[in-house]
Amino acid sequence: MSDSDTTGKTGPTDDAEHRDDSAPALVLAPLDERLADLVALYEDLHRHPELGFQETRTAAEAARRLTGCGYDVTTGIAKTGVVGVLRNGPGPVVLLRADMDALPVTENSGLDYASTVPGRMHACGHDVHVTCLLGAADLLAAGRAHWSGTLVVLFQPAEEVGSGARAMLDAGLYSRGLVPTPDVVLAQHVAPFGAGLIAYCPGPCMAAADSLEITFHGIGGHGSRPETTVDPILMAACFVQRVQSVVAREIAPKDRAVVSVGSFHAGDTANVIPDRAVVRLSVRTFDETVRTAVLAAIDRIARAEAAASGADRAPETEVLDSFPVTVNDATTLRQVNAQFTGLFGEQRLFAYEPATGSEDAGLLATAAGAPLYYWWLGGWDPEEFRTALAAGRLAQDIPSNHSPHFVPVVRPTLTMGVEALTAAALNQLAPAGTEDGAETTGATGGAEPKGQAGRGGRR
Repeated sequence: MSDSDTTGKTGPTDDAEHRDDSAPALVLAPLDERLADLVALYEDLHRHPELGFQETRTAAEAARRLTGCGYDVTTGIAKTGVVGVLRNGPGPVVLLRADMDALPVTENSGLDYASTVPGRMHACGHDVHVTCLLGAADLLAAGRAHWSGTLVVLFQPAEEVGSGARAMLDAGLYSRGLVPTPDVVLAQHVAPFGAGLIAYCPGPCMAAADSLEITFHGIGGHGSRPETTVDPILMAACFVQRVQSVVAREIAPKDRAVVSVGSFHAGDTANVIPDRAVVRLSVRTFDETVRTAVLAAIDRIARAEAAASGADRAPETEVLDSFPVTVNDATTLRQVNAQFTGLFGEQRLFAYEPATGSEDAGLLATAAGAPLYYWWLGGWDPEEFRTALAAGRLAQDIPSNHSPHFVPVVRPTLTMGVEALTAAALNQLAPAGTEDGAETTGATGGAEPKGQAGRGGRR
């Protein structure tokens, strides 16, 4: 299936009357000839997944390619993070971000480029993100005659555990001047809807997430004499049941929240009551007040169940990871979507409800005091998606992120992903020849982009 079949785009034409000489069209023109290399890169990354803070092979390839494109490259940020900076005259500083880490999932796709690492898989599409950003970085470097400003491309480790962005910031990403502080941060994530589509959500678009481990302490003993023990299994089981009332009875219906227990470990044999039980749970919220209330309720219930069981030690709670709410800036979203509409057509964009999944890309924007736009990139076979949607079987027939079957189709996912990142960056950078980039983009707090309608890209 060709790219034009699935995205509805018309490529450049020899007809001078219809030729598009806009900056996006000119910068994107070499993409077709570079696509085979990007496909090979993607398949190689997919074969060799690496977990968070272990992405040495991926990071080395990103650094090698960025150096070849003329970027100033810094490696080893927070162990494996890589950044490239391309200074190209006056104008805004635009940061494009991709995450690199894989998941501890055993692949079950049957593809000839499936993971070769046992128990490891790019089940969330971060190999797509890396490939698309490297493709966009290449095109933007080659097309620097058509824009002005500073481009920062950032390859982040350990998104899946929620600590990669924070680790890069703590390593001095901005404070030590490893990259110039961005005026805007842009990122995308591949998702299980039809390839050739882009989804967006204004405002809070992804939930804050807190993963907790709660250890309940009891008094162990022989299973035949429970009266001599304080049973932590019963204590924790009561907690698991009771904690479900937090969302159902303490959070207003208008305030979205999710509390899910995903792990329960206690004891090793049938006739011994252990001295502790460990519960792990995930909390998702979209509002800081709601988040505070939910976490306080969980702590209250854990302590109450321990007290009710007669435990002589209060439960211990450890925060395993924490993601902030991801919030899209309304102005940046509107500006970039205008570019997307001109490039892909209005029918290729659609709005979606806030997702209860979580992300840490927003930290890169918050730390810089910059706006963020984070969109979803369709990655599933368009015909399969349409069929499942028509039958009301999306959940049954289309694997989601983190599934051992989640492997996006190569085309047009990669093409669309490279084009989207490139077009978004050009929308926020200044036009070539600009002496003062402040007036060209909302990223620096100025007016709407000058000549926006004339920068619409290929039609």
